[in-house]
Amino acid sequence: MSLSGYILSIDQGTTSSRALILDELGQILAQKNIEFKQYYPENGWVEHDPVEILKTTTDAIKQVLAELKINAQDVVVAGITNQRETIVAWDKLTGKPIYNAIVWQDRRTENYCNELKEKNLIDTIKSKTGLVIDPYFSATKIQWILENIEEAKECLNKGNLLVGTIDTWLIWNFTKGSEHSTDVTNASRTMLYSIVDDQWDEELLDIFVLPKSILPHVKNSVDDFGKIAPDFFGNEIQIGGVAGDQQAASVGQSCFKEGMVKSTYGTGCFLLMNTGDNILNSQSNLLSTVAYNIKGKKSYAIEGSIFNAGTVVQWMRDELEFFNNASEVESLASKSSNDIHFVPAFTGLGAPYWRSDIRGQISGITRDTSKADIAMAALKSVCFQTRDLFECLLNDSNLTREKFIIRVDGGMTSNNMMMQFLSDILQVKIERPVNQESTAIGAAYLAGIYAGIYKDVADVEKLWKTDQIFEPKISIDQAEQFYDGWKKTIERLISNG
Repeated sequence: MSLSGYILSIDQGTTSSRALILDELGQILAQKNIEFKQYYPENGWVEHDPVEILKTTTDAIKQVLAELKINAQDVVVAGITNQRETIVAWDKLTGKPIYNAIVWQDRRTENYCNELKEKNLIDTIKSKTGLVIDPYFSATKIQWILENIEEAKECLNKGNLLVGTIDTWLIWNFTKGSEHSTDVTNASRTMLYSIVDDQWDEELLDIFVLPKSILPHVKNSVDDFGKIAPDFFGNEIQIGGVAGDQQAASVGQSCFKEGMVKSTYGTGCFLLMNTGDNILNSQSNLLSTVAYNIKGKKSYAIEGSIFNAGTVVQWMRDELEFFNNASEVESLASKSSNDIHFVPAFTGLGAPYWRSDIRGQISGITRDTSKADIAMAALKSVCFQTRDLFECLLNDSNLTREKFIIRVDGGMTSNNMMMQFLSDILQVKIERPVNQESTAIGAAYLAGIYAGIYKDVADVEKLWKTDQIFEPKISIDQAEQFYDGWKKTIERLISNG
């Protein structure tokens, strides 16, 4: 490994934009996190302002450069990772968004998705994309904009409309419109891209009535994505790596071998297992997706998605005012003395249920239920949902529990109490890395491979270090008893939903 400067990692997430400066050992030298506004125009709708996303990202980069007292010319290469499935549409002449970004959590296209199911398109779409039909993915969001926003129709008719996920929006702006591109991991989450044929699929474009001309060019995860123009930070910066946040986290966790599993606890929770050269078709409503494409080496993954994880803590902080800082949730939950159940389906249930119509509930409340009980139930709910995904993984892979060690990352993993419960309820070892910012680190590693800082993934694997391993402290019978209570709660909710 060699480095004559620094690596910039741009991590554009669901609730904040982040910039990090790293050295060649993957150590974070400076980081800045800037939250931005969430918009909820109607029940189940979630939007962001794309201009605010660009501004907060730019501001975060400026601040980390200033903190280290370095210039853009000191940065060897930049990597980008982003919230996936969130879609932006804009006018390529003015550069202005046609509408707010429609966020991956948004459920407005539920009826349209039901129509697709009624047309018997479930197998067609899954065989090409590895995805289930759900409002989660980008295609129906793009279709909604074209159907409902007059300006989008006019822009399309003039040949000026462009669309893309958040990585594409940032790249287009940072390169002053010279690059309208995305990477294969983000493309694989749109429900328009064939992960079998590695291209935008003509049949899918016909189904959604979308012209290919508005979509970005698809590149590898390690590739030339153009240069950030000097207007932004004083000097050009090469963009050499791009991946959707969960795939980037998998790279950051060095999950390069078939069968390796990581689970990220950010805004949502995402369990992802590397399946190597094989597209594993889930029988349990998990998703097949592209893990990465690095120097011609393409790996697939199977993934389970939970829509609300960190948002549960954020909700307790912001709406219920249980505490001032998210880090206080562990202390509060530790005071719990009553067992209740919290299903945080703020925007529906993800895998394996895929019920966008379901909303959250707290059940089992008694007169002495406290804030601490609700906080504990919220943390446990994320672990129970992970168990839901893990059961699917066991079913699809035919592997036994003993074969698994799950590597975890994301803000919630600093909570030792929650990590211990996760190990208990899954009945597997949980391995937490020294550096839990796996998503941002993964983007940096991809960019570093492009720049030649790392020769290949073997160099990256050497950098992974364990912080703590959590092992089950309760019996499998006790774990089953806890999990049965959760399953009954979910079953009642779904039957009444």
